Amino acid sequence: MTEAKHKRNITTFEAFKSRNYRLYFLGQSLSLMGTWMQKTAVSWVVYSLTHSKFMLGLSLFATMFPAFIFSFVGGATADRHNRYRVLLITQVVSMVQAVVLTLIVFFGHYSVWTILALSFVLGIINAFDVPARQSLVNELIEDKKYLGNAIALNSSMVNLSRLIGPAIAGFILETFGDVFCFGINAISFIAVITSLLMIRLPKAEVQRHKKNILQDIKNGWSYLKNEKQLRFIIFMLGLISLFVLPFSTLMPVYAKDIFKGNASTFGVIDSMIGLGALSGAMFLASLKPRANLRKVLGINTLIFGIGLILFSYMHHYPTALACAVLTGFGMMSQVTITNTIVQTTANPAMRGRMISFYAMAFFGMQPLGGLIVGSISQWIGVPNTVLAQGCIAILIGILHIRFLQKNKFSIKRKTVQQMIQPAEEAPAS
Repeated sequence: MTEAKHKRNITTFEAFKSRNYRLYFLGQSLSLMGTWMQKTAVSWVVYSLTHSKFMLGLSLFATMFPAFIFSFVGGATADRHNRYRVLLITQVVSMVQAVVLTLIVFFGHYSVWTILALSFVLGIINAFDVPARQSLVNELIEDKKYLGNAIALNSSMVNLSRLIGPAIAGFILETFGDVFCFGINAISFIAVITSLLMIRLPKAEVQRHKKNILQDIKNGWSYLKNEKQLRFIIFMLGLISLFVLPFSTLMPVYAKDIFKGNASTFGVIDSMIGLGALSGAMFLASLKPRANLRKVLGINTLIFGIGLILFSYMHHYPTALACAVLTGFGMMSQVTITNTIVQTTANPAMRGRMISFYAMAFFGMQPLGGLIVGSISQWIGVPNTVLAQGCIAILIGILHIRFLQKNKFSIKRKTVQQMIQPAEEAPAS
C-alpha cells in the first residue's frame, strides 16, 4: 500500500524532473501570489468606493476584455517570435504597471476610473503574456510525456496562489491598507524575472516569416474550424466563461452584504474557492497519462454547477465555505483540461494561436459575462443570479457528456510520438 502511494506521488510531480520547469514554477508561484493579492485589493477598493455590483463587473471587464481584442495578435506573436523573450518582456512591463498602480494609490491621486484604466493596460499585456507563457511550458519540459502533468501543476500553482494570496490580502487590507497589497505585487515580479533569467534553453534558430501576421491569424482560424474536437471544447469554455465563471465578481457582495463581514471575509471566501481549485488541480495532476479527460471534464462541470447551486442561497457561513470549496474543485477542470487538450492535440506550429483562442474564450468572455452578471444581479438579486449560473453549468456538463457519447471517442493525452509527428509535418511559418 505504501509503495503504491509512493508511486502515485512521483506521478503527481514528475514534471519537476526538468530544471527549467522547476525554476519557472518557483518564480511564477511567488509572482502569482502578488497578482491575486492585487486582484483582491482592486475588487475590494472598487466596491468600497462605488458600492456598485455593476462596477465590480466593469473592473473584471477592464482587466480581461483586452485579451479578447488582442489575443489573436498575441498568439501569432508567440508563434512567430522567441516565446521566452516575449514572456520576459511582458513580465517586465507588468512590473512597471504594478509600480505605477502602487505609486498613485500611495500618493492618493486616483479615482476608480484610474484603477480601471490601469487594469485595462494590464489586460493588453496579458493578451501577449498568456500565449507565450502557456506555449513556453512545452519547451521547458525535457521529456514531453510529462507535459500534461506540467500543465496540471501549473494550475495547482495558480490555485495555490489563489488560496494564499486573497487570504493574505484580506489581512493586509484590514491591517495596513490597499497600498501594501499593490506594493507587494510589484515586488513579486522580481522573483519571476529572476527565475526566467536563470532558465537555459537551446539556442533557437531565427526563422524568416514570409507571411504577414494577418495571414498567420487567418491560418490559425482555418485550422481551428477544421479541428472538431478543439473547436467544441474551446466553444464550451467560452460559454462557461461568459455565463458561469463571472460568479466570482459577486463574492464581495456575499462577504459584505449577505454574511455581514469585511475584507477578511471576502479573502476567506476567495481562498476557499482557491482551495477547491487547488484540490481539483492536484487531482488532475495525479491522473494517469491516458485518462479520459473529456469525461472528467463533463463530470467536473456538473460538480461545478452543483457547488454554485448549493452556495447561492446558503446563509450559514461555514457551510457556504464548504460549498465554495466544491465549486472551486469543479471549476478547475474548465481551465486545466481545456488547456491540456489544446496543448497536446494542436499542431506545434499552431500552438500559440490555439492558445490564443483558448485565452480569448477564457479571458475574453469573462469580462462580457461580468457586465451581464453584474447587471442581472441588480435586477433579480445576487442569490438568484448565482443559482442560474449553477443551472447553466449543469447544462453545459450534460452537453459535454452527450458530445462524448455521440462521437464515441475520448480525448486522451498524447504520447511523445504523437506529439512529435505533427512537428515534423508542420510547414514553416
